[in-house]
Amino acid sequence: MRTLKFLLRKEFRQIFRNKALLPILFILPMIQLLIMPLAANFDVKYISIAIVDKDHSTTSQQLISKIGSSGYFHITHFSSSYDQALHSIEKEEADIILEIPAGFERNLVKEGSQKLFLAADAINGIKGGLGSSYLTSVLADFNNEWRIRWVQPQKFNEPADGSSRSAPVTIGIDPVNWFNPHMDYQFFMVPGILVILVTMVGGFIAALNIVKEKEIGTIEQINVTPIKKWEFIAGKLIPFWIIGMFDFTIGLVIARFVYGIIPVGNLGILYLFLSVYLVALLGFGLLISTYSDNQVQAMFVAFFFIMIFILMSGLFTSVDNMPTWARVISRLTPVTYFIEVMRMIVLKGSGFHDIQNQFFIEAAFAIVLNGWAILNYRKTA
Repeated sequence: MRTLKFLLRKEFRQIFRNKALLPILFILPMIQLLIMPLAANFDVKYISIAIVDKDHSTTSQQLISKIGSSGYFHITHFSSSYDQALHSIEKEEADIILEIPAGFERNLVKEGSQKLFLAADAINGIKGGLGSSYLTSVLADFNNEWRIRWVQPQKFNEPADGSSRSAPVTIGIDPVNWFNPHMDYQFFMVPGILVILVTMVGGFIAALNIVKEKEIGTIEQINVTPIKKWEFIAGKLIPFWIIGMFDFTIGLVIARFVYGIIPVGNLGILYLFLSVYLVALLGFGLLISTYSDNQVQAMFVAFFFIMIFILMSGLFTSVDNMPTWARVISRLTPVTYFIEVMRMIVLKGSGFHDIQNQFFIEAAFAIVLNGWAILNYRKTA
């Protein structure tokens, strides 16, 4: 333990003497946490729509006013033909086209039905799909208002068997949004982004740690000492484990006072999981460092794996929506489990019983990766 104490003192001195490393460890992650949740937002609230109104009736104007006042659509073009509206999509000035045919009001009054034409720009599939869904919902609401205004009440009140009924049968739906009542996308993204920032700091720096000793030649001096391999790995791991805990704490403070996210669950359980996760992550970084000959090689290998961790972790895309082979890869990354647990504890208030499977899997990652790093480190003079 005395040897480990000297190693820790050496590591902390190297960290705090490196003036270029300190901003990377403490300042840049905080700036990213302030900026990234504002940009990483999949809410679709601004959809440009081009209207082709061939009817020019009072009813078509009422429909257009309802679309414009819905809060989701911005009417950018009024065109006389579909080809003109399509040209606005080609110039990326509109996302959706709604064509109202001639005779729209007359057919509604006389025949009780009328078809509308809707075209969406599907290059951005999410925006096109949600925009079409929003517009369909607005049209359905307008249709209900029209039916209430024009259809005779007795058509609703007279059943097919001739018996009388006082009022139409309706089904009311009162939706309740659990764990994120206001459907705020930042509440969903901030916990995941905080995990990614801790992952990037811990993974990259740990991957460069041992290989840096090789480049500057101090590894040879360490190898001729009686320091055990596990002591050397622990001496490299513990300082960045402490820094990772500190960065995570600052991230929670930013989430609380900037985004208003207060963890619902037990912080003790969250930090318990974090402590195991950091051991697994830093062990992975140190494993890369033991295989690398220089810092450039270690950086590119770490970048390759961390990019896979980010894209396959469920941060942006739900793991359940991935194909089978992608779900298998996702479950082989420690980041996936921490993002799940982070959202469960912070937003849902889950207890240890709810996250115990993820906890034991993360502990297995920590044991395997650190054991592999210790075995692969060659202590030769």
